[in-house]
Amino acid sequence: MATEDWGIEDPELQYWFNTKTGQVEQGKQSAAPYRMGPFDTAEQAAGAMDLAKQRAAEWAAEEEAED
Repeated sequence: MATEDWGIEDPELQYWFNTKTGQVEQGKQSAAPYRMGPFDTAEQAAGAMDLAKQRAAEWAAEEEAED
């Protein structure tokens, strides 16, 4: 049985954003503290910082609404 049958993606076929270098990487090339992802495409990985900023703003707005 392949790992895909269990819902596990091959990390070598996924993309990551390296926060230290600002580069998109295919597969787990850099240390975990510097990786954001995984993403299905290089384009998605390239937008990782924008996605993080968007989510942070959403969480801040939710917290503000709860207070």
